[in-house]
Amino acid sequence: MTTTADAFPLPRREGALWDDLARAMLFLLAVLAVATFRDYGVSTDEGVQHLYGKHLLAFYLSGFEDWSAFYFKDLYLYGGLFDLVTAVLVRVSPFAEYETRHLLCSLIGVLGIAGCWRMARLLGGPRAGLAAAVLLAISGVYYGAMFNNTKDVPFAAGMVWTLYYTTRIVLQLPRPKRSTVLKFGLTFGLTLSIRVGAVLAAFYLAAALALHLALAVRAVGPRVVLRDAGRTVLALLPAVPVAYAVMAVFWPWAVMSPLNPLEALRVVSRFPISIQTLFMGELVPSNDPPALYLPVYLAVKLPEILLAGAGMALAMAGAWVMRVGPRRWPEALPYAPLVLSALLPILLFMLMRPSIYNGIRHFLFLVPSMAVAAGIAIDRLWQWAERRGTVACGAAGAALAGLAGVYALHLVALHPNQYVYYNRFTGGVDGAAGRYELDYWGNSEHEALLELIALVVHENGGRPPQREYSLTVCGNTLAVNFYLPPWLKLVNGIEPDWRNPDFFMAFTQDKGCPPLIDGRTIISIGAEGTPLSIVKDRRPVGPNPLVD
Repeated sequence: MTTTADAFPLPRREGALWDDLARAMLFLLAVLAVATFRDYGVSTDEGVQHLYGKHLLAFYLSGFEDWSAFYFKDLYLYGGLFDLVTAVLVRVSPFAEYETRHLLCSLIGVLGIAGCWRMARLLGGPRAGLAAAVLLAISGVYYGAMFNNTKDVPFAAGMVWTLYYTTRIVLQLPRPKRSTVLKFGLTFGLTLSIRVGAVLAAFYLAAALALHLALAVRAVGPRVVLRDAGRTVLALLPAVPVAYAVMAVFWPWAVMSPLNPLEALRVVSRFPISIQTLFMGELVPSNDPPALYLPVYLAVKLPEILLAGAGMALAMAGAWVMRVGPRRWPEALPYAPLVLSALLPILLFMLMRPSIYNGIRHFLFLVPSMAVAAGIAIDRLWQWAERRGTVACGAAGAALAGLAGVYALHLVALHPNQYVYYNRFTGGVDGAAGRYELDYWGNSEHEALLELIALVVHENGGRPPQREYSLTVCGNTLAVNFYLPPWLKLVNGIEPDWRNPDFFMAFTQDKGCPPLIDGRTIISIGAEGTPLSIVKDRRPVGPNPLVD
């Protein structure tokens, strides 16, 4: 079966160069994650997710007698892989519990970029693999989420690795190797242990198998196809107990009844809880989003180069199918899982309009697939330039490297709020303000708190103050409460103290927050000049030495 990499092979030495560059980038990303994971705040969902992990751990430590995990809010509808592992790790970690979560999540995010590299390399060769990995790494919506979106990032990483082994199986049809099948079962089970939406991966494999059989009937006849189909099914069977066993460990509720996964799928697709989410300047209910919600958010949240590459890949695929005719269509079979993973969830969303909360965070798993497609397209563009001489090839390489550098520098400027990135189609973060979701996790409040602490300590000659100060927060209190020093007291919910604190912090995601309590703004945490969180000083006397 011919892939892009087979049709346009790179010299072995050059292929090794691209692989070495990809490995070096992944290593640097891991180092960067370790160096910066403490810069990110606790997200609004992490509190309950961390408790869910503790309840799951209690289930095992109690000898299966503590069933509190299966009645804890609605968390039992989700797999507990990340939360259970974290609950174990915090017992030995040198870092605090939420810092441990952020470090682990960031490294899993890097693992997802590695999966994107391997997937694109499998289909398009070493250079396409590097391009795809770079595109995912410079996507603020993915990179910024790597540190505290502890549900969607692990799920996205799991999906791209499951997709990789799905494609490996398709390339090995009609007799996939046992090792590939077992690895598929493992990654599929791990991904199911995060979100039940991983069932899409099984559908991608089933659809690719059905397409393989349909194409084979034309080539070799139904008798041979039926014989091979039986062998293929038998070869794939070992994946089932592996995936089920893994899911049973990390999501025990799912195996307590055969229909529990289906129940979880039904509930989470139409979640009974509704919040207001911002879309094109309008507040819309999360359980009844417009059909264009997801495609529009993808169009404004992803880097322009990734969108252009994905669009180019789709156009190239369509042109190839029309040009070569049915006889060569089987060559495209390995791409079927990738095409399905990039397009089918969007189409299903537009038709079914399931519950969605903030932007594309529930559909973050689409981004690696789109990066893979874009990486392959960019590699084909580079091949076109190579055939036109050294100058054209060098110019193409320099242009792509320069663009990647510009996007990377942009993310550096947004640190540690990269996930609020918007592309120039909507005017960047400034253009998105008031039209689309920005800092819905309240991540910027962590930075605002650190600046407030530094300011007060500076006022006291570099020492903690002798008196206690009060703080009211409108926004994500968890991001603040976890890092409070002893001399700063959070008075949210305490009457009448919360109305008259020394300091007031508000995030701008909720327009009703900043004007809730008056005061002199002394700290503003922003992105591209757009405030994300502010702190007001309400103390009656004394100038602030750090404010002009």
